[in-house]
Amino acid sequence: MTEQPAHPDTTEPDADIADLGYEEARQELVELVARLEGGQAGLEESMRLWQRGEALAAHCEAWLDKAEASLSQEAPPAGASEDPSGTPPTDG
Repeated sequence: MTEQPAHPDTTEPDADIADLGYEEARQELVELVARLEGGQAGLEESMRLWQRGEALAAHCEAWLDKAEASLSQEAPPAGASEDPSGTPPTDG
């Protein structure tokens, strides 16, 4: 008798990653790397863990890219004056 997958209704084993927040995905990635570095996993499990790690890393990168884009839209352009009116300061 074989063990049933955790999510029998999903065809993609890493489909649940899309539902994870950044902190959750990063923590799982840290734990996964520790398991791989421990060297206790067999070849098949190591390959599965590696693939999940790649998916988690891509998910985290997407979160960071989205956060960076959001901050870029809110930040004033480089060299812009501190004055909210957008007019440059005068000497006089």
